[in-house]
Amino acid sequence: MEGSLLKELMHSFMHAVMITGFVFVMMMVIEYINVQTNGLWQQNITKNKIKQYFLAALLGVIPGCLGSFTAVALFSHSLISFGAIVTTMIATSGDEAFVMFAMFPEKAILLTVILFVISIVAGYITDRVYTPHKVLKGFEHRDFPLHKEELCKCFNKEVFFKQLLNPTRQRIVLFVLVVFLLSGVFIGFIAGDAKTWVKVTLYLVIGFSLFIVVSVPNHFLQKHLWEHIVKKHIPRIFLWTFGTLLVMAVLNNYLDLNDWLSDENNLLIVLVIAVLVGIIPESGPHLVFVTLFAAGQIPFSILLASSISQDGHGMLPLLAESKRGFLAVKITNVIFAFIAGLTGYFLGY
Repeated sequence: MEGSLLKELMHSFMHAVMITGFVFVMMMVIEYINVQTNGLWQQNITKNKIKQYFLAALLGVIPGCLGSFTAVALFSHSLISFGAIVTTMIATSGDEAFVMFAMFPEKAILLTVILFVISIVAGYITDRVYTPHKVLKGFEHRDFPLHKEELCKCFNKEVFFKQLLNPTRQRIVLFVLVVFLLSGVFIGFIAGDAKTWVKVTLYLVIGFSLFIVVSVPNHFLQKHLWEHIVKKHIPRIFLWTFGTLLVMAVLNNYLDLNDWLSDENNLLIVLVIAVLVGIIPESGPHLVFVTLFAAGQIPFSILLASSISQDGHGMLPLLAESKRGFLAVKITNVIFAFIAGLTGYFLGY
């Protein structure tokens, strides 16, 4: 028992490090681009909701959770709307997308296309009928601080070499953190079982974040990277992610959802269960319904409802940032999951 618990502890810790690390480097990249462009891309995306929905849907349909982590980073900085983050979480199937493409590729492609369309429509409807003012108000740090008084000139050789020879404490800490993440991916400690394209993406993003750390002026590093990202975001994201993953891992040792659900004779009850299980911010439970569908035990409508409701680990960073926001997105997605699932069920799919 102690060995099993220790194994789950290490597994949850590694996943939490990977998730927090990717969110960390993505936030640095987004912050860097926003300041370098003087906020122009932020204004371009923010003012055009249609672009937001398509970007959010594209991030969502990317297999795995990297796209959804990126969407959360964008949402937490007011670059995309509440409807857009709903779009991403409806479109994403998390790590289960890899399993579905392996088990039933044609149906998986069909499911991805349907999720893409539904997510855009759902995001548009959400923004039209519902604005979670308390959620948005809860993000006191939503806007990017541009600090126009000092521009980021990354190719200033004089400043660049001066910073390398006499780095600040914050720069050293950030450098060590990014190198640790890069080494973790290289030796397989982080994302060791991930697909090649996922590892390549991580190398590119982490590598670029390393360039940011060693090249940006001290002002940018202190105000944007250290004060804004490291101190405000990272500890909370890691602790909530690690805690949630650990609790879910322990519970999964005591709950055999697969056997329980396969005994259900009433498909409507299974559909309801599938949608409610999707609330759990964990990849594993959805695999139950993927397996049942592959075996022909449940119709496509239940798999669709489950896919809309669940989002793998994608919502864990948002759970850390805003509990109210997490619940608001989940409740919205559950509503759309029931609508889509019941429609498909009564149409005979």
